[in-house]
Amino acid sequence: MFNIGPEQLILIGFFLLVGFPIHEFAHALAAWWLGDGTAKLFGRLTLNPIVHFDPLGGMMLVISVLFGGLIIGWAKPTPVNPANLRDRRNGEVIVALAGPASNLLMALVGALVLRLLLPSEASVPPRLLVLLFDFVLFNVMLGVFNLIPIPPLDGSTLLFRVVSPATAWRLRPVLAQYGFLILLLVVLLGGQLIGRLVVDATRILVGV
Repeated sequence: MFNIGPEQLILIGFFLLVGFPIHEFAHALAAWWLGDGTAKLFGRLTLNPIVHFDPLGGMMLVISVLFGGLIIGWAKPTPVNPANLRDRRNGEVIVALAGPASNLLMALVGALVLRLLLPSEASVPPRLLVLLFDFVLFNVMLGVFNLIPIPPLDGSTLLFRVVSPATAWRLRPVLAQYGFLILLLVVLLGGQLIGRLVVDATRILVGV
């Protein structure tokens, strides 16, 4: 059922203007710090949301939010050349984890602000408290979801780093071909569990 209101607009605005751009910028910044200027060369070392906007990913986000249910969307992937990274062993993992880490860091900052405001709830507009809670929730959602070890999510890079080279060699082509389908099954079958974990983690962070 088509549904549009302030909550849906805020959700879309968060992902397109804050969550996605900062996530991709973190990838680009980590790569640049480690010696790869590919993202900077392509103009991706910026917080400008327009630069990181992916038309298909943005359209899917809007449709999924407006029609409710599973939220699907993505930004334009940040280009990285692993051969340029100074840390050949762990560089890719650091760059990959920088994205989810940026979202979790924003969640921590938002939770800290909310914890400071909650004691003075009477003098703070309730809507502001709800917006801050949603800000923390959405960032936790982005951070946790991207740590799932299935391509094209960032967690897959960590997976390939911790398994043996032989296992990674066998897994890469399978996950590259069927990763999206596997991810879809994980979300469909385990979406409620993931959602509960995200909400519980958010409540712990904000102390409610």
